[in-house]
Formats: sequence, structure tokens, C-alpha cells
Amino acid sequence: MPKFLEAILAKAAARKGLKGPRAKAYVYGTMQNIGAMRGSRETAKGRAMERKHQRDTGGGHASKALSARYPD
Repeated sequence: MPKFLEAILAKAAARKGLKGPRAKAYVYGTMQNIGAMRGSRETAKGRAMERKHQRDTGGGHASKALSARYPD
């Protein structure tokens, strides 16, 4: 699954005040809605998103990209 997307959505869930199972449902439900996952499997679109993210950020870790995009 696209780890960078999971981290972004988890942070968005926390900003919305979601915790525990509700936060996980928000994260994985959103990834399914946008087509990054189908059930528990990553789709070709999800893999492409991950590759594009790695290319655009220079192969950096997801948390570094998140801190630049969503400062606390």
C-alpha cells in the first residue's frame, strides 16, 4: 500500500478527531475510494502513486515529505 498516502490520511484523520478503528476505517476507506487499494491488496494505481511520490521527493521517507507539506 502507498505508505506516504497512509501517513497523510492518518494525519488527516487525527486532525478530524478520529481515533482507533474509526481512524483506520477513514484511512483505508479513502484509499479504496481513490483506487489505491482493493480490499487488502494494492492496485496498479497505488503502486504508480508510490513510484511517483518516490520520484518527486527524491526517494525520501514519507514523514519528511509530510512535515514539509503539513507542518504542525
